[in-house]
Parts: sequence; structure tokens; C-alpha cells
Amino acid sequence: MVFITGKIALSRPLILAPMAGITDLPFRLITRSFGCELAFLEMVSARSLVQESGRSKRMLMSVGDDRPLGAQLLGNEPESLLKALESIRHHGFDIIDLNAACPVAKITQKGKGASLLKEPKKLKALLEVLARHADVPVTVKIRAGWDNDTINAREVALHAQDAGISALTIHGRTKKQGYAGRVNYTVIREVKEALSIPLIASGDALTPQLIKKMFDETGCDAVAIARGSLGNPWIFRDTVAYLEEGTIPARPAPEEIADTMRKHLELNTAFYGERKGTILFRKLFPWYVKGLHEIRQLKEDAFRAQTEEQMIRLIEKTRNFTYRHPEGVYEGFALSC
Repeated sequence: MVFITGKIALSRPLILAPMAGITDLPFRLITRSFGCELAFLEMVSARSLVQESGRSKRMLMSVGDDRPLGAQLLGNEPESLLKALESIRHHGFDIIDLNAACPVAKITQKGKGASLLKEPKKLKALLEVLARHADVPVTVKIRAGWDNDTINAREVALHAQDAGISALTIHGRTKKQGYAGRVNYTVIREVKEALSIPLIASGDALTPQLIKKMFDETGCDAVAIARGSLGNPWIFRDTVAYLEEGTIPARPAPEEIADTMRKHLELNTAFYGERKGTILFRKLFPWYVKGLHEIRQLKEDAFRAQTEEQMIRLIEKTRNFTYRHPEGVYEGFALSC
């Protein structure tokens, strides 16, 4: 049993991280069916919540089986964060997380996301506001630092802990790295050793082997899985098996992939409507079939599918494919994003 916060205990130390444009309700429900316990919404702007945009309202939607559930806010102004907190209070989220890790230029240029790493005291003040007014645990996600010359994760983390947060997530790369280069396991371990609250580690959690390496190298309490879950909801089930039994899991058979794709498509069309749900599933199709032999034409056909029936026909064809390397080890199915 792993206590992520005082109110949330997980039997499996694995978390579905928030991913913009990805971790919607259908995606979360699919991962939960394969062992994900704690999941996060897509990152949502505090200002857009205050303005009550239609997209933001949809992003907040959930169901009873989608628990425990965290909401990650993006913002750098106490007033807008407080208003956002009030606007989502009735949704009953289990965790409120502040994003201080997003490396995207259009975010950091506005002083949000990873830009807050440059101002540890300002980040602390924002977290104090959230911790004081939220009726659920508050957490924060940070990075190793802005760049290799300003790696300050330990300092930032200690300021965040002093603000009264319940747990901290760290991605082991700098803002400048984005998602390229190597994860700095040493920095993550240093942060873990400095804190008295639970630490969640993030970065290159693409396979069960890499997730175990993260635990071994850093001593973290849990691992947040992001890109490793793209087209690969089995990563939660398979990682638990690997951690407990020490054997490398077999990759899912094409039949299981097809069954899961059909279920995901059904959830998409039920949530968004047939046309939009089908079109949104197009980006998921190549992730699901990654590693299958001679699948290129089918992927191209999927990008043109307009109806649920058309997509189902393509999904059914995947049952007849095989892996490029049938005897190979578990590779994971993640693509960079």
C-alpha cells in the first residue's frame, strides 16, 4: 500500500499523468480497466475555468468509476487559481495539482508551467493559496530545472513542501530538454531524500523495465506514466506483474489490441458523438498498432475514417497482423509527444 496523500492510498504505485489532448474520460476509463487506480484530467487553464469555456467543462466530466481523480491547474495568479478552485469544487476531485512543469513555449512565455521554476518563492506563494483554500490535498509537478545550468529542483521542492502540499511530482528533465535527452535520476533521488512528503517520479516511464529502473534509481514512492500509456493501457497491468514477479510480460496479442481499440472507440463516440469521437480516435490508432508488421497502409486508411463503422472495419483487420519481432522483448508502444 502506497499513500500518495493522507487521503489516497494505492495498492499499485502507478499513476496516469495528465496529458493535454489525451487523458480525457474515455482514455482514463480504458487505463483503469487495466489496473490504473489514480488518474488525472488533462491540464486545464485556471483562466479558462473562470471563463467557463465549453471545452473546459467537457474536460472536467467524469463518472463514478473514474475515481480517485486529480485535476491539474495551469496558472500563475493567485486570484485566478482561487476562482478556478471554487468553480471546480463541486466536481469532487480527490487532488488538486498545480503545473510547474509544462515546457511548451506558449505556456512558459506567459510565466506559467515550467517558468515558475525560475521563481521558487512565487511558486510557494501560489501553492500556499491553494493549500489554504482547497478541501482536498494539493500537489505540484515540477522539473529538474530550467536548463542544465539552473538545476534547482531540490530548492523548488523544499519551498513547495513548506507551502503545505501533500505530495510532489518531478519530471527528471529540464525545461530546455522538453522530452529529449536523458532523465536525470540523480536529481530525482536528491529531491526524494530532501522531502518528507511522498515523491512521484516522471520521465521515460515507457516500459515495465524502465519504470522499475525509476524506482530502483530514485527511491520514489510512485511513478507517473504519461507517454508510456499511449496505445498501451496494458502498461499498468504489465508493470505490476513485472514488479511483483520479475518476469518480462508478453506483449498483448493482436486480438487483445483489437478488442481494446473497439472498446476505446465506443467510449469515444459515446462521449463526443459518432463523428467527433471517430475523428479523435484517429490519433490513437497508430499508437495502438505500433510494432505490428506492415501496418502502414492500415494507419493511412484510419486517418481517413469518417464513421464509427469505417473505423471498426479497420480495427478488425488488425487481428490478422503480427509483430515485426514476434520473439522480441516487451518494447512499449510510446511515441514522443
